[in-house]
Amino acid sequence: MAVIHHTELKPTKLELLTSWLPSRPWYAGSGEPALAKAGGFRLDDPQGEVGIEFIVVTDTSGAEPTTYLVPLTYRGAPLDGAEHALVGTMEHGVLGRRWAYDGCQDPVLAAQLLALIEGRAEAQDQNTSDLPDRDIARSYAGEGPAPTASTPTPATPAADDEDGTELPAPQGMSLRLHRVLRPAPDHAAALPPEVTGQITGSWQAPDGSRTRSLYATLRTGARA
Repeated sequence: MAVIHHTELKPTKLELLTSWLPSRPWYAGSGEPALAKAGGFRLDDPQGEVGIEFIVVTDTSGAEPTTYLVPLTYRGAPLDGAEHALVGTMEHGVLGRRWAYDGCQDPVLAAQLLALIEGRAEAQDQNTSDLPDRDIARSYAGEGPAPTASTPTPATPAADDEDGTELPAPQGMSLRLHRVLRPAPDHAAALPPEVTGQITGSWQAPDGSRTRSLYATLRTGARA
């Protein structure tokens, strides 16, 4: 299991995201965001080298708050061929310099997210070591684990658009990250025919209430 270090980061994750979010096509604001952490979870890297975190942040700079899902990976050295995906560097009080990447462009995160949907990995608490996050729910209607070779590479990168991020997945499927979070039904519903799997989680709204949203969807074929 990944070890969570409670230490100082310079700059902080929110400071990095304040500079980076406005450059994304799915960012709904018109200027510099005012960000607050609203939730999230972690995944473990089986090799123990890459930190994987899904951060939920709410931007209150506009007329209405907007909440985003931001997957990040943290590495102890630059990721070859991923200069375009670098969010920034941080000085970690325990681990030293860390390179923070848009996790949708990192093959380690893509593989573990697919494993989570299929039930081969378990969501972990965002702030406590060795503690599963029971709030994260997954559904999978596939016949068995998919091969993991078709994860994003510089030749087949994840693609951003105004609604989210599309990742290539095995067997001609696509993995969709819903970047702008919107309320989803609390009850479990049957997956539509074109959906093979999905992940949902909850986050805290500015008024203190909890909202459940769809985080990721595994579909047959690319989105039209």
